[in-house]
Amino acid sequence: MELTLGDFAWLARERLDPGVWDFIEGGAGEEHTLAANLEAFDRVRLRPSVLRGAVRPETATKILGRTWDLPVAIAPLAYHNLAHPLGELGTVQGVTAAAGVPIVVSTFAGRTFEELAEAGGVPLWLQVYCMRDRSITEGLIERAARAGVEALVLTVDAPHLGRRARDLRNGFRLPAGIVPANLDGDGFATPAEHAAAEFAPDLDWSVVGWLRSISPLPILLKGILTDADAVRAADAGADGIVVSNHGGRQLDGVPATLEVLPEVAAAVGGRLPILLDGGVRRGRDVLAALALGADAVLLGRPVLHGLAVGGAEGVTRVLDIVRVELTDAMSLAGIRAIADVGPELVRPAPPAVPRVVAPAVASVVRPDAHSAGNGAQPGAPGAQPGGRVLRKEDLHSSVADPVMDTMNFLNEVTLRYPEAVSFAPGRPTDGFFDTEQIFTYVRRYLEYLAEQGDSAAQVRDAVFQYGPAAGRIRELVAHSLRADEGIDVPPESIVVTVGCQEAMFLALRALMSGPDDVLLVSSPCYVGITGAARLLDIEVTAVREGENGLSCADLEAAIQAERARGRRPKAVYVIPDHSNPSGVTMPLRARRELLDLAGRLDILVLEDSPYRLVSPGAQVPSLKSLDRARRVIHLGSYAKTVFPGARVGFAVADQPVLDAGGGTGLLADELTKIKSMVTVNTSPLSQAAVAGALLASGGRISELNAETAAYYGDAMRFTLRCLEEEFPAERRARLRMSWNSPGGGFFLALQVPFRADNAALTRSAQRFGVIWTPMAYFYPEGGGHHTIRLSISYLAHAEIQQGVSRLADFIEAESAEMREQA
Repeated sequence: MELTLGDFAWLARERLDPGVWDFIEGGAGEEHTLAANLEAFDRVRLRPSVLRGAVRPETATKILGRTWDLPVAIAPLAYHNLAHPLGELGTVQGVTAAAGVPIVVSTFAGRTFEELAEAGGVPLWLQVYCMRDRSITEGLIERAARAGVEALVLTVDAPHLGRRARDLRNGFRLPAGIVPANLDGDGFATPAEHAAAEFAPDLDWSVVGWLRSISPLPILLKGILTDADAVRAADAGADGIVVSNHGGRQLDGVPATLEVLPEVAAAVGGRLPILLDGGVRRGRDVLAALALGADAVLLGRPVLHGLAVGGAEGVTRVLDIVRVELTDAMSLAGIRAIADVGPELVRPAPPAVPRVVAPAVASVVRPDAHSAGNGAQPGAPGAQPGGRVLRKEDLHSSVADPVMDTMNFLNEVTLRYPEAVSFAPGRPTDGFFDTEQIFTYVRRYLEYLAEQGDSAAQVRDAVFQYGPAAGRIRELVAHSLRADEGIDVPPESIVVTVGCQEAMFLALRALMSGPDDVLLVSSPCYVGITGAARLLDIEVTAVREGENGLSCADLEAAIQAERARGRRPKAVYVIPDHSNPSGVTMPLRARRELLDLAGRLDILVLEDSPYRLVSPGAQVPSLKSLDRARRVIHLGSYAKTVFPGARVGFAVADQPVLDAGGGTGLLADELTKIKSMVTVNTSPLSQAAVAGALLASGGRISELNAETAAYYGDAMRFTLRCLEEEFPAERRARLRMSWNSPGGGFFLALQVPFRADNAALTRSAQRFGVIWTPMAYFYPEGGGHHTIRLSISYLAHAEIQQGVSRLADFIEAESAEMREQA
């Protein structure tokens, strides 16, 4: 009994003529892309959500106005009668018995459209190769339309057929009697020669308009592999696209379709349906494709395998297996309906590793307990000419984590749409920087060293040599913390770091000693801390952030729950002032409660407050200034207060550390040891520039930034005013949207009624000229799908006003489309 699609492949090969098998199974060139299609699905890792009550998942989906029983259609395949005498007639009968899903009938079908339309009750679509003689194509479309075909699928990646080595070695010709039933003429026996003679090699995007002029049927373009072509397809008026590399049969060496699916979905998701073919061999493959952006998949070779093994009944069994596997995977993953499948379900497949395929015919291995049954054989590392090839799955798992790509995606969107107003970058405005400042600050520091009695050689070493790992300017940092923040700590408790990101990394590495140690974070949370934890294999538990920041009640419950599981919560990370990403500030009472809780439950607090000294007005006292029990490790940075390019931060770690011999040191000493093996030391030149700024301001960075803080405060107030003007109360209520009103910092959060994901962001940038950040990036355990982050720090008033106006148009359009779909 066949239990997997791999079983059907093994049996089909036994029954088919070797030349026919190679024609069906083969790919172009050395078949790298053919293998990559399968391997990409093998590398996907599903991330189930438990206790969801997904007992009987609903597999139906709606595409182009018709409801499908499964998010699966039958891919266009030429000459089904090579696999079985019934040909496409058997396929239609088998699909009709299994599920109400479309069949894409090839231009080179062995049965007429009229026969197929009479044979079953499933939708038929027509796959179109555009011929040099357009009248042939037009006649084919008219005949198919009269028979009831519901859509056209134009193959756009075949000006001619790819060079298929198996067919060339076999001298393959179609057996006698195998001809396209819907085309007149001859010369079909050698498919590659016919294609070279008859396919139109000079197609351009105007072909979509031509098809539209001769037929009212929906048009899908099959063969899209880049985001740019996906956008062009949408702009040209296509009703859908198929992400396809022709089953690896055209240009060898292009990526697997699953690898490019996310970028295509991000570019056009929501504008038109996205289908995918290539490599689908299991129900869970369907689920993975949906999670990465497809609306449905096309199933190709396995249908011919089923037809070869059992005729129409074999096709039915193939689809039944896919249905059972998909339903099983959805249930175990906690998914109740196709509409619930989202990107949080998967870790995307990393790029495929090139492999060498022997010139002999590729084999199909009989599936067993140790085989996935897809026929793909792993390549040997290092076999590729040119040197060693690494498999991404053999690298640390963090490199495939979606959180690592968030900033890259935002940068790409910004570069792709340079004319858009961007509320994404949380960077300081350039208007307060002057190149001469750097030289002034460095000179001031060098003069200070000389005033302190350092010799000329010592002054020279201070900027030219490595210096101590803990930093050269700790005394100045300590003085500034006392003057500005009321944080009174000895200089030796401070480690000067390469930005605050290194300070986070050092603190986490020192504190988290085993696999049961847990870091708690507020959610939403700055991605830098969760990224660092991911790199260090540290478990992260998210605690919901409320209107007043982290809830102590929720935090206590999370700590107790972790301890009940046998794990050790060590520290909680918070940004108490004007948080990134939400803009929320913890009131004084909540800060005192947090410190009391830390003492009572014996945990540490990692405090990160980069926006305090660039925000207007009096600030709530920092956690570290309130700390009387050394519960707070204070993480700081001069990126916002001096200049980002300095890349200087610090960690205040004054907690005593007792060694096994009874000796006592400071946690800062341990951080310094780790730093000496990571960055060795922080750039002396950068330290000199920051030190000069500290000296110039008498340690009061807040005074140095008084004008800057006023500027940012004004930008925040102006943004809020623009939002009020664009969204008066009546419009807000109608759109079901809202936002918070931070008193400082760079960020605020908008609640919107639609899903604010990468696809929506791309539509916003492309069609409305405004860029923002999806808040879902900042939720470690999922969430924030209907919230966007706006950064106000880098825009002038005119840009803010224009950007908010464009944002309003985008929100209105998305909301209207959402209502229409409902």
